[in-house]
Amino acid sequence: MKKLVTIFVSLLVFGAIQATAQQKMPTVSIGSNTHDFGLINEEAGPVSHEFVITNTGAAPLIIHRVTATCGCTTPVWTKEPIVPGGKGSVKVTFDPKGRPGPFHKTITVYTNAESATTIFAVKGEVKEREKTKDEIYRRQIGSVLFLNNHLSLGRVFTNKIVTDTMRLYNPGETPAKLGFFNVPKHITVTANPQTLKPQQEGIIVIKYDASKNEDWGFVIDRFYLTINDQTIQNNFLSISGNLEEDFSNLTEKDIDNAPKIVFSQPSYDFGTVKQGATVEYEFVFKNEGKSDLIIRKIKASCGCTTVQPNVSVLKPGESSFVKASFRTNGYTGRQSKSITVITNDPKASTMVLRLTGTVTTEG
Repeated sequence: MKKLVTIFVSLLVFGAIQATAQQKMPTVSIGSNTHDFGLINEEAGPVSHEFVITNTGAAPLIIHRVTATCGCTTPVWTKEPIVPGGKGSVKVTFDPKGRPGPFHKTITVYTNAESATTIFAVKGEVKEREKTKDEIYRRQIGSVLFLNNHLSLGRVFTNKIVTDTMRLYNPGETPAKLGFFNVPKHITVTANPQTLKPQQEGIIVIKYDASKNEDWGFVIDRFYLTINDQTIQNNFLSISGNLEEDFSNLTEKDIDNAPKIVFSQPSYDFGTVKQGATVEYEFVFKNEGKSDLIIRKIKASCGCTTVQPNVSVLKPGESSFVKASFRTNGYTGRQSKSITVITNDPKASTMVLRLTGTVTTEG
């Protein structure tokens, strides 16, 4: 019985000690842990908010450190111990420069309180400042600035004419008369206006007639600019597009009677070869459709060459092959080379063949 009483008394004493220890811990008390800056202007510069912390515990509160989720948010905090009943603060500054749109940033405060971390957050939305012309037009050619000197037309059907524009700006103090040379026959280029006044914006109208370009798949063209009848050396404008046949008007009957290209093996793993070896493989295919299969184009990726099939038109039921040759000089490690085959098969007008394997310098 005495043993039980001793244990009970010990527990009471231990509990009292624990309670006393807890009573002597600092306690973090805050109002709102989130501040909304609302809509702020980027050009107005950094904005700040001060979160107030009250120590409602019985021991001094120490803020060990404060971390933010990104460098755009800078915290400054009370470094001295905060006495019981006293107040401290964490001042948070957010820099909106280069950060348009909504934001939500968190700040973690580490203290010696029983709850060792406290999370604050600031949020709002940054209204982007109006950019200067020099910031908008970043690509300089001669005395004029372009938004971009490359225009991507994306998907271009070979029976269509596509029109698009390139934007430019004359930042100088004198007029800039625009001209063009080495323009491909399937591209028509017009400047509007032809002569840019000082600080004037303009456009270059590109008219791309794919029916005049005897090519298929991804293509890129370049032409050159003159300013005030002077040739601008080593600078050019480029146009790219992916030329495809338009099958959108085909009926179900047309598709049923169309050609169909089928490869017996569209990929080949050559295993492991020593650097310097030449890997060769023949990708065999057959026209399993009901009309003539036309091989429009065969294009290999870097490091791989191909030999065109001995015929470019295959009757229904006929077979042929694409011979691939990969020279491994200068290559090591895992390799993957592709060959793109473009045909008039409406369901598989573009097919990609692959040569894969490992090139080693050993053995």
